[in-house]
Amino acid sequence: MADRSSARTRPADALTLEVLELVGTVVARYHEEYELAAAEHSLTGSQARVLALISREPTPMRKLAQRLKCEPSNVTGMVDRLEQRGLVERRADPADRRVKVAAATDEGRTTASRLRSALDFAGEPLAELTPLERTLLRDLLKRMLGQAPEEEGTPQGVGTGAGTGTGPGAAQPAKAD
Repeated sequence: MADRSSARTRPADALTLEVLELVGTVVARYHEEYELAAAEHSLTGSQARVLALISREPTPMRKLAQRLKCEPSNVTGMVDRLEQRGLVERRADPADRRVKVAAATDEGRTTASRLRSALDFAGEPLAELTPLERTLLRDLLKRMLGQAPEEEGTPQGVGTGAGTGTGPGAAQPAKAD
């Protein structure tokens, strides 16, 4: 990925500005729909993002804070509220029993799955793209984020790099709730 300070000094061409506007619109619509889906489950958007992350795998609180780009105390409060609802539990990390991880309960995983299913604003437009177009879009987005594209089915010449951290909350810091 290019040095951000030098990228800010270069004037953007009209096409780049148009792409940035479109990406911004997609991100805004995604977050709007995510907030609505979370509210349907009596969750804040931040709580839903925490639940989405830990439904994939039990995660140490500090790592959650890093991924959400917020203070660990904010994550503690969100996990407390999710735990009171029976969606999350704290466990000792099997690798280091001094570390506590947040883990989704069965109900938490079910709720996270329902939240993901409710995010359909892009589903129809994406379904209209061919599998090759969706693969290209995915790989271009990963390249923008500095992540390696999928090996299988990757169009030639698309994306290189490494990194992790996708999904809700990866691009926007979580707010305390």
